[in-house]
Amino acid sequence: MPLPLDGVRVLDLTNIMAGPYCAMVLGDLGAEVIKVESPEGDSTRTFEPQINGESYCFAVLNRNKKSVSVDMKAPEGRGILTRIAAQSDIVIESFRPGVAKRLGIDYESFCKLKPDIIYASISGFGQTGPYGRKGGFDIIAQGMSGIMMMTGYPGGRPAKVGIAMNDIACGVTALYGILGAFISRLRYRTGQYLETSLLEAGMAWSIWEFGAYFGSGETPKPTGTRHRRSAPYQAFRSKDGYVTVGASGDKLWRTFCEQVVAQPQWIDDERFARNPLRVKNVETLQELIESIFITQPTAYWVEKLDAAGVPGGPVYTFDQALVDPQVLHRQMVYDIDHPMIGPMKTLGLPLKSNHELTKIRMPAPLHGQHTREVLQQVGYSSAEIASLLERGVVRESMVSA
Repeated sequence: MPLPLDGVRVLDLTNIMAGPYCAMVLGDLGAEVIKVESPEGDSTRTFEPQINGESYCFAVLNRNKKSVSVDMKAPEGRGILTRIAAQSDIVIESFRPGVAKRLGIDYESFCKLKPDIIYASISGFGQTGPYGRKGGFDIIAQGMSGIMMMTGYPGGRPAKVGIAMNDIACGVTALYGILGAFISRLRYRTGQYLETSLLEAGMAWSIWEFGAYFGSGETPKPTGTRHRRSAPYQAFRSKDGYVTVGASGDKLWRTFCEQVVAQPQWIDDERFARNPLRVKNVETLQELIESIFITQPTAYWVEKLDAAGVPGGPVYTFDQALVDPQVLHRQMVYDIDHPMIGPMKTLGLPLKSNHELTKIRMPAPLHGQHTREVLQQVGYSSAEIASLLERGVVRESMVSA
């Protein structure tokens, strides 16, 4: 059975993370993703660690893609992009707002060639508004979305989320927008322009905080690992590390008190009788729970929580997470062969299905590895390709036999 986007061509004009993540998932879904890079290559090709001259981080983020290296500043280079776009279904770009139009590779230009094209723009702050021409990175968006001021511990400095949250949120937002537009095209035979930004996509994930602010004027502050609306719902110190507990509902709270910590008297304690009271008295609650948890190691408490049916788990370092038996069973660490790196690990597919929906089909490409192949596909002759290579309009990297 073919993958859902088999036969769909995506022109990927993005760089670094948000756009490349979106394009990677389209590739996982079966699309032919043509990643067009400048002669310098995607910025993440320079990221460490490097193995045999190839960035491991780039390789993890750019599987299931073909790479074409084009000088987009050259008129002939822009002509190449136009020709590829005319034979593509989806275009994704992440230039600073205004650049695509200046280069003549914007939606209006491509739409004249292919009226049903789906064109997605990714930027720091959106294509319009007072910051519409401002460039942006994940950390800038985390700061301006309020996320940094609600992350970390009370009284501490603003803290960045440990991963590039706004980048990934933006990539996912663009992804569902593209898939929605593609469904619309299948139904109504129309193309569509869509755009999102690091700022908006990150803010769209602040659901509880948004509701609390407009419901009561509450400005969210850092709470460490605690939930703003539930308790106990956080990480607690154990004898050898930390344990997460999610026992916020009254039924789970009762079970936690009776079967996990053997403190049935807490159930009738007026400070903890209902969830809002437990949230109000969370400092005292934490002290009481940790005074018990520190007597035994994390594994002991996880076993107790599991036996009682109370959600809980260990707090891992990243290397510990990668060898957890559940993570390995679900194939979130996936083996693949790269033409330069050799055998390597890539992140597995987080979506499972009863039919083949996503698949890791090929490793990330070398810079310009598919230049010749793609140019031939869109109608360039061997002589024309040789001339373009000689004059530096395009470049290619060969995979050694």
